[in-house]
Amino acid sequence: MGWHVVDTFQIKGDTCSLTVNVTGLRNNKGFVMFALYNTDGSLPDEHYKNFYRLQSAEIANHSSKFTFKNLSAGKYAVNVLHDEDENQKIKKGVILPKEGIGFSNFEKIGPLNKPNYEKASFVVEGQKDIEIEIIYF
Repeated sequence: MGWHVVDTFQIKGDTCSLTVNVTGLRNNKGFVMFALYNTDGSLPDEHYKNFYRLQSAEIANHSSKFTFKNLSAGKYAVNVLHDEDENQKIKKGVILPKEGIGFSNFEKIGPLNKPNYEKASFVVEGQKDIEIEIIYF
C-alpha cells in the first residue's frame, strides 16, 4: 500500500465520525479502498475522481474496517473496492469489474439497480457505523 490519506482537511468543530465495516471479501489479498462522497451526482465514480475523502485499509479474516473522523454532520455515501492487485483502480473484464466492489445501501448491483449518490446516501450525525458487503461478478 503506497498511499493512505488523500484528504486531511478539517473544519473546527467537526464532531462526527463514520465507521465502515466491509465483509464478504473472497481473500485477504491487497487492501480495501474506502471512498467517501458528499455531493449529489458524485456517484458512480469508476476512476475515483469525485470523492470527498479516500483511504485504504488492510484486510484481515476476509474483512476490513475504516473510520472517517472529523466529519461535519450531513449526507454521505460510501464506495468500496477490494483492490486485490493494489493498483488503486478497478480491474475490469469486458464490462464488469473483476475485483469486488460495494456501496452503502446496496446489497446487489445490476442493470436495473445502478448505484448513484441519492440511493447510496445516508445521514451522519455523531458516530455512525455501517456495513457493506462486497459484491463480486
